[in-house]
Amino acid sequence: MAVLTACDRTRPVPARPRFALGGWPLLVGLLVLLPVLRLLWEAADPAVLSRVLAPPATWRATGNSIAVAAGATLLSGLLGGSFALLAGLSDLRGRAAMTFALILPLMIPPQIVAMAWTHLAGSGSPLLKPLGLAPPVGTPNPVQSAGGMALVMGIEHAPLVFLALRAALRAIPGDVVEAARASGAGPWRAVRGVVLPLCLPGLAAGLAMAFVAALGNFGVPALLGVPAGIPMLPTLIYRRLAGFGPTALPEVAVLAAVTGLVACLGIATQAALQARIAARLPGGGPPPAPLPLGRARGAVEAVAWTVLLLMVAAPLAALLATSLVRVYGLPLGAGTLTLAHYAEILALDQVGRAFANSVLLSGAAALLLGLLAIPLAHATGRGAGRLARAVGVLVELPHAVPGVLLGIGCILLFLKPLPGLGIGLYGTLWIILAAYLARFLPLALRPVQAACAALDPAMEEAARALGAGPARRLLTVVAPLVAPAAAAGGLLVFLTAFNELTVSILLWSQGHETLGVVVYALEEGGSSTLAAALGVVAILVVLAAMLVLGLLGRRLPPGVVPWRD
Repeated sequence: MAVLTACDRTRPVPARPRFALGGWPLLVGLLVLLPVLRLLWEAADPAVLSRVLAPPATWRATGNSIAVAAGATLLSGLLGGSFALLAGLSDLRGRAAMTFALILPLMIPPQIVAMAWTHLAGSGSPLLKPLGLAPPVGTPNPVQSAGGMALVMGIEHAPLVFLALRAALRAIPGDVVEAARASGAGPWRAVRGVVLPLCLPGLAAGLAMAFVAALGNFGVPALLGVPAGIPMLPTLIYRRLAGFGPTALPEVAVLAAVTGLVACLGIATQAALQARIAARLPGGGPPPAPLPLGRARGAVEAVAWTVLLLMVAAPLAALLATSLVRVYGLPLGAGTLTLAHYAEILALDQVGRAFANSVLLSGAAALLLGLLAIPLAHATGRGAGRLARAVGVLVELPHAVPGVLLGIGCILLFLKPLPGLGIGLYGTLWIILAAYLARFLPLALRPVQAACAALDPAMEEAARALGAGPARRLLTVVAPLVAPAAAAGGLLVFLTAFNELTVSILLWSQGHETLGVVVYALEEGGSSTLAAALGVVAILVVLAAMLVLGLLGRRLPPGVVPWRD
């Protein structure tokens, strides 16, 4: 320490340029926000506003979207909140495996989740039909309804509530619970009276994320709502855009802005609730010790795993069975078993091209965002005050708003060649990549921010005292230490972007299909067995990436890999 002090006295320490925080990070945030700003500019035309908002169909779709998203959010809160309390407060065994199973629906693309539930609950269900539990032939599929959409999206987005509430539970110091116990409160009374009120802000944040995710979900309404004749805002936008008349873009810009407005109202409600129930936690410390379930532990574990099997394993098993039968509707057995559908999809040029496009786009997004996250997290992490918070809000906003808003904004932004460059992105793969970079930057940034916050400032200060400039300190000190977190963030981006549909369905063009678009097209075209086979392949890729991320998680700060304690 004395050596460093002497160096400080003899060598002037160069001040960090203000541009390091106030310049390029702010510029990155504004560039990420450009598609949203372009859409809002287009939607501000009063004539277009009146033309779009006057028809009853717009308000019917808006009402349906709000109602279904609200129902899905309630179910997400019930499922995610219950599992978070069990995993975060009790001595339940196998918490890591249970967390992995709960988070899996969030990692699987929504169109594949919807397809799996359709095959599970339909009259041709390969699992329910042999048991005599399938609906009669010719009757509507039960999940192709408003309640079915709320059920599927509620299960899919329950992990958002789980992760937010579990993080809030981990932030509660164990001393608070011990103080309540010392005052005579029993363990469960301490939970009800102390722990639950303190974690309400985390629950509100999770519910808000679940609501916004359900509001902007395209895959589930497209496969479950359209056959039932239930219009939703994302499917209405897609149908209007498919017509592509001279007024299509301004009109869908208004519809996307309406979707974003409803989402912002949900976020504002969450912020108001958090402000009213916010609690200041005294200091830090370890989280509360697990509360013993006693003799009830076996029964609680049995119920929890049964719920998970019904939520996750049953629909995925139906999807797998559908991909293995010769003809859709036949029961799975020795005489109907075949792998021909897998051979057929792997031989299709469209599938090969879509697979290559998805790997290229998701891999490029993961690599670029993983590299960008290191200097951005370092700059914003060392900054303080309103400017740093503003950069954080700008970066988070495109991921917080529904994907349809970002997709339409990218169309409007890149419909004409870039000014001064003469390069057009519309109708190419690169417009999808630009949307991915804007939408998934927070996924890559959060793990690196956590790693930067855990670094000892003394290491960078030592390099600074020896004359290393900001760039050299970043490359030689910070980057090697946070590289595992950057790799984890890149893998999270790859997992999310590989089968993405909500943005891709609006931006793809002939020859530039992504895997999510092809799965949706096959299912919509009636090729259920082929779509199921391709969906199983996509799930295997997701599971492989999750396995790699789990192995990498051993070298990461706690909480970066959600299913690891």
